Amino acid sequence: MACKSMTGFGRGEVASGGRVWMAEVRCVNNRYLDLKIKMPHGYAVLEERVRKKVSGFHQRGRVDLLLAVNGDFSDLVKMHVNLELVRGYKLAMVQIAQELGVEAATDLAFVASRPEVLVQEQQNEDIEMVWPLLEQALDQALVDCETMRQQEGAALVRDLSARLQVFTQTIEKIEAGIPELLKQREQVLGERLQKLLGNVQLDEQRLCQEVAILADKTDVTEEIVRLHSHIGQFHSFLTEKEAVGRKLDFLLQEFLREVNTIASKINDAAVAYLTVELKSELEKMREQIQNIE
Repeated sequence: MACKSMTGFGRGEVASGGRVWMAEVRCVNNRYLDLKIKMPHGYAVLEERVRKKVSGFHQRGRVDLLLAVNGDFSDLVKMHVNLELVRGYKLAMVQIAQELGVEAATDLAFVASRPEVLVQEQQNEDIEMVWPLLEQALDQALVDCETMRQQEGAALVRDLSARLQVFTQTIEKIEAGIPELLKQREQVLGERLQKLLGNVQLDEQRLCQEVAILADKTDVTEEIVRLHSHIGQFHSFLTEKEAVGRKLDFLLQEFLREVNTIASKINDAAVAYLTVELKSELEKMREQIQNIE
């Protein structure tokens, strides 16, 4: 199914050389793409590549991406000997021996344990060597999340299609009842005029004019035609392969506009009840559409 939810989760891991690169993607609905990235120190240079990858899967939504690396980093640790300091220690020990009149002896373990004699230097990883591994983990997470979003999107489409069917059936009820409603209005209008005028003979032509005016005021043909057109568009949007959440949201506003017009034109208890049902379905559909990308 083309529609995708904006809610999902994905995780990917790649192991190499005693280290594990991990990527986690969490996303929820949002009007625009809001991407937050957390990545290891020293990996900032890869952020633009990561953003490009994510934007290939997500067009809207709040996306939180966590990138991490764990494991053995001993190959990045280099030991350096501060020879100047070692010579200083040796000279100092010789001077002490001379002062005490004893034989000078250099304890290598003692000298090596002195602060700053042995210096550890943490080297940075080769980012260009790291990127293929991190990219693989990221791709796994994005595909995993995409699968979840597609599954939820399919469920949303099924729900929206079912609600749209109920909405269409209700519109058809209103449409089918309009001729009978106009006939009842004509009868009621005639009875009221007869009651007001008493024994005065009604002018059939004038009565027809009044009925025509009433029929025009309660004519919702245009609104119903537009609603049927909107329903067709809605079905079409649900099968598109691009992000359609905003389109659906806009179309739903047009649905509501037409329903409100119908409710205001036809002052009838039965129709009022049906328009309330229509608005209820539209509200439920609107809540679901907020989760569609």
